[in-house]
Amino acid sequence: MLDLARGDYIERRENAILLGPSGVGKTHIALALGLAACQKGLAVRFTTASQMVHAMIEARDEKRLLRFQDQLAKVNLLIVDELGYVPLSQTGSELLFDVFSRRYENSATIVTSNLPFQEWTTVFASERLTGALLDRITHHVHILEMNGESYRLKQSRSRHRPPSE
Repeated sequence: MLDLARGDYIERRENAILLGPSGVGKTHIALALGLAACQKGLAVRFTTASQMVHAMIEARDEKRLLRFQDQLAKVNLLIVDELGYVPLSQTGSELLFDVFSRRYENSATIVTSNLPFQEWTTVFASERLTGALLDRITHHVHILEMNGESYRLKQSRSRHRPPSE
């Protein structure tokens, strides 16, 4: 965690993948790492996987996809949140693969997901595409497997507990 907070992985063009169930703090940590990178003067972009795919499809339809992909490729740190929450179409899978492929060994990427790697095939349109994506994104990677109960659920339970006697 300390190495990630220092941002050395960004300069080494490595990735970080935060895996775990909803509510364990993946997005919170990804945002903190993004803020730390911003404080170092680095260019950071935060998006969810589905938002990025929708933006790329829209850019494609408006004939500005290459420019948008160039923008994504140039940021020092791209944070892709919630990969796996929404299955992607064939086109969406291919566009997302292209982003990760272009960033491979050129820029750092953080991905958060509620799915273990073996279940990523449920998100992407094909096993072959999933394998190629995982091969690239996990080559130089820091994997944080986060466990525990959802902090939202904990807060909800504590609000609804009867007062102790």
